[in-house]
Amino acid sequence: MPRQLHLLLIDPQNDFCDLPASHLPPDPVQGRAQAPALPVAGAHADMQRVARLIDEGGAGLSAISITLDSHHRLDIAHPTFWRRGDGAPVAPFTQIEAAQVRAGEFAPRDGQSLPRALAYLDALETSGRYRLMVWPVHCEIGSWGGDVHADVRAAYNRWEDATLRVAAKLRKGSNPWTEHYSAVQAEVPDADDPDTQLNLPFIGELARADAVYIAGEAGSHCVRATTEHIAQNLDAAGRARLVLVTDCMSPVAGFEQQHRDFLAAMQAAGLRLATSVQVLQELRANAA
Repeated sequence: MPRQLHLLLIDPQNDFCDLPASHLPPDPVQGRAQAPALPVAGAHADMQRVARLIDEGGAGLSAISITLDSHHRLDIAHPTFWRRGDGAPVAPFTQIEAAQVRAGEFAPRDGQSLPRALAYLDALETSGRYRLMVWPVHCEIGSWGGDVHADVRAAYNRWEDATLRVAAKLRKGSNPWTEHYSAVQAEVPDADDPDTQLNLPFIGELARADAVYIAGEAGSHCVRATTEHIAQNLDAAGRARLVLVTDCMSPVAGFEQQHRDFLAAMQAAGLRLATSVQVLQELRANAA
C-alpha cells in the first residue's frame, strides 16, 4: 500500500521570488512590468525545483498543501501603519521596539491605534521570537504579488488534473494587528480571531502522514516559524516524519545565519534534511 506523503509548500508567491523578466507581466495601472515587493535571492530557482518535484514525483504524493501570505495594505508590519516621531515616513526594513514607541521615535499614523500597537509590541517582545520588522507592502490581498509562482501553480494544476485531488490552500496574515509568519499560528494570537490561533486540526492532518516534505519561502522567516510551531506540537515520532527540502527554500538577505541556525536546530530536534533529488527518489518509489 502506498505511503501517505504530504507536500507542505509555504508561501510560494510572486512577491517573495527573484523572478526573471519572463515571469514579470505588465502592470496596466503603472504602465511598467510588475515587480516583486520582497524578492528572496534564489527563490525563483527554488520554485522551479518544487515544480519539477511535483511534475516528476507527483504520482507519489497523497496531498499538497499551500500556505498563502495574505495581507491588507494597512498592516502593523507595513510602512503604511507607522510614521517617525517627526512625521517622516518609516522606510521598509526598519525594526521597531516598544521602548522606541514610548520614547516618541515612532508612532502609529492613526493616534488611536497607539495603545493596541504598544500592547502588541510588548507581547511580541515578551515571546522572545522576533522584534517587529517593517516590511515593504507585500502579498496584498487581490494583488499579483500575492499570486502563486506561475511554474508552481501550473505544476500543481497538472497534479490536480491527474489525481482528481485538490491542492489545499491555507491563507494567513489577514489580521492587520499581528504578524503571521507561521502558517499555523500568529506571532501574537488575537483572542477574538480564531484564524490567528493555533491550527490544531491542520497539524493533526500533517501528523497522519507518513512523511511531510516542507519547502517554500523564506527559510529564515515563514518556513522557519511554520516548521517550529508544527514541531513543537508533535512528539518525537511525529517530528521524525517532517522533512525540510533544503534546496527548495532560501533566506531573506541578511538573515542567512538565522536560516542556518534553524536548519541545525530542527535537525537536532529530530527532523530530517533532504534535497529535492532525494525527495524525488522517495516519491517515485512510493508511486511504484
